[in-house]
Amino acid sequence: MSIRRRLLAAAGGALALVTMGWAAWEVLDRAFPLPLPDRLAVSDEVFDRYGALLRTFAMPDGRWRLATRLEDVDPQFIGMLIAYEDKRFWHHRGVDGLALLRAAGQLAANGRIVSGGSTLSMQLARLIEPRRSRSLGTKLRQMLRALQIEGRLSKEQILAHYLTLAPYGGNLEGVRAASLAYFGKEPRRLTVAEAALLVGLPQLPEKRRPDRHTAAAHHARDRVLARAVESGLLDEREAARAALEPVPAVRLAMPALAPHATEAAVRNHPATSGRRLTLSRSVQEGLTEVAREAARKLGSRVSIAMVLADAMTGEILGEVGSADYFDPRRSGWIDMTASLRSPGSTLKPFIYGLAFEQGVVAQDTLIEDRPADFGGYRPKNFDMGYQGDVSVRQALQLSLNVPAVRLLDAVGPARLTARFRQAGVTPVLPPGEAPGLAIGLGGVGISLRDLVQLYTGLSNGGRARRLRNGAEAMEPAPLANGTILEPAAAWQVADILSGVRPPPGASRRGLAYKTGTSYGYRDAWSVGFDGRHVLGVWVGRADSGSVPGLSGYETAAPILFEAFARSGLAGVPLRRPPAGAFRTARNDLPVTLERFALPGDTAGAAAAAEPAPKIVFPPDGARVDLGNATSDASPLVLKLQGGRAPFRWLANGRPLAKVERRRSTTWQPDGTGYSTLTVIDAAGRAASVRVFVE
Repeated sequence: MSIRRRLLAAAGGALALVTMGWAAWEVLDRAFPLPLPDRLAVSDEVFDRYGALLRTFAMPDGRWRLATRLEDVDPQFIGMLIAYEDKRFWHHRGVDGLALLRAAGQLAANGRIVSGGSTLSMQLARLIEPRRSRSLGTKLRQMLRALQIEGRLSKEQILAHYLTLAPYGGNLEGVRAASLAYFGKEPRRLTVAEAALLVGLPQLPEKRRPDRHTAAAHHARDRVLARAVESGLLDEREAARAALEPVPAVRLAMPALAPHATEAAVRNHPATSGRRLTLSRSVQEGLTEVAREAARKLGSRVSIAMVLADAMTGEILGEVGSADYFDPRRSGWIDMTASLRSPGSTLKPFIYGLAFEQGVVAQDTLIEDRPADFGGYRPKNFDMGYQGDVSVRQALQLSLNVPAVRLLDAVGPARLTARFRQAGVTPVLPPGEAPGLAIGLGGVGISLRDLVQLYTGLSNGGRARRLRNGAEAMEPAPLANGTILEPAAAWQVADILSGVRPPPGASRRGLAYKTGTSYGYRDAWSVGFDGRHVLGVWVGRADSGSVPGLSGYETAAPILFEAFARSGLAGVPLRRPPAGAFRTARNDLPVTLERFALPGDTAGAAAAAEPAPKIVFPPDGARVDLGNATSDASPLVLKLQGGRAPFRWLANGRPLAKVERRRSTTWQPDGTGYSTLTVIDAAGRAASVRVFVE
């Protein structure tokens, strides 16, 4: 047979062997499928708005196993890992023949196993299919599994799986879990010493646990550093500096920020990976620490809740459901941001806002703070004392009860609750009861989240924003309207609240805020805002028990200012007054705004026989066409019926030029759009219409 034929025959035989071998491999691969799921089971995680980890949950069996990508880990760690465990990782196909020969030689020379010759692919095979024995058969099985792994996964995927599954002692699996447990940070920011330690632990995870066997962990880390020097990854001086760093001797708790919100995110989005909330981790950390410190001072049963939101978007940046989620004495598992409680005096600003909007009062209008009877309802002030005649500004800043009820009686409880609903909040009344005057002093149920949502309207020029943190089962639809007050009225309220004296020791920070205390010292509230952010604080017992000495100003307000300071958020100036909004000095007030009085009061007794004023033209909701609505256009004639002269007319909260004794006057609009026209008679009774000028 010629040489050519022999070569062809040899080549054919070799091809046949390869074909048979491949066919046999295919049969074996199908007969013994790789037990590797398409997606590894990992711990649930919830992240903040910037991707920082807020909380991770243990798996059902108690293990901490966090999903890990290559980009989640410091590249120097990857380099050390490959240099120490499998230096030809990028070149072999699952089994490193040279490493096996070296291991066999070491076994023969030393009479014991010095190195196993396992590649990272073989180690991954052992992790997904654990075997207790270290027999030759077990090693052979790992080699075959490694070949299967290399056929299914890319090198990057193999590394990612190893980094997720590698054992680190106890119930820790994967480099992210270990980095968080021993260093309190993600592995993308490891130092050289930290990276070396985490490379060296998985070989003997229980015997090298830093929290139990510090010396063994220290020795393992130094071996990795020495191998990194041999491989050229580190110079000797850098390795020597790293070797001087101490090994952590304590295992840290896993991140558990915003426990109520993160639990809701997992519960409402069970199939979602990488859940993100609108919270900011830095803000959340600041608020959580403030709540814990304050609760320790207030007693073992007192809890604290906080909500900090962006008033322009409604996004919640920080949310504390209780002072300590794991404290049974405080019933810490109850989310007090969502619990219905009596809001005390915190709804008063919206009563005053409606009064400003309707032109019933100005900031310096005098109002009586004296005992009064409203059909059998006799409100009293918190300190059981009375101030006599005070300005509206003083009445709100001092949170006087009687003036607030007088104004609520004038604007109407039904109108107030209608505005709340328009802002997306429905306060809860006792079954079968209609809105009454008691809601102005806390006689209604409302949650902290809803209260903060109402206050976004004060910070945001009268437009409330629906609060959301991303944990909701379904993102709520945006508010159709959201207007809780007209811009001018919202500014008047904010201007008054910005003048409230801060609690002792607190800096002003440009905040406007209001406090409240519910009946029986059960709830203390403080809600504050600047030009962008709203923060609400609740203090009390989750079981509604009384807390002697609890009050909004003494208890909740200091927490509010401290939480704002430690949130890390820059202060934003309050909004500038909108067009037509201003504060009129008392001497410049029209006679009808000098003093507020209801029919039946001394000031209104003379007008009892007169019907209340009513604007008959233009009617409410009318569209008025005045041509181009400029100074050259014809003025609009205003007519009213009833009332007692003289009459003061206001357009968008701003008084017209003169007081009229006749029941008609004229008004020259300064532009197109919606306008509110109000007339006030000598008894302080008012009527308003809203028109659209075209």
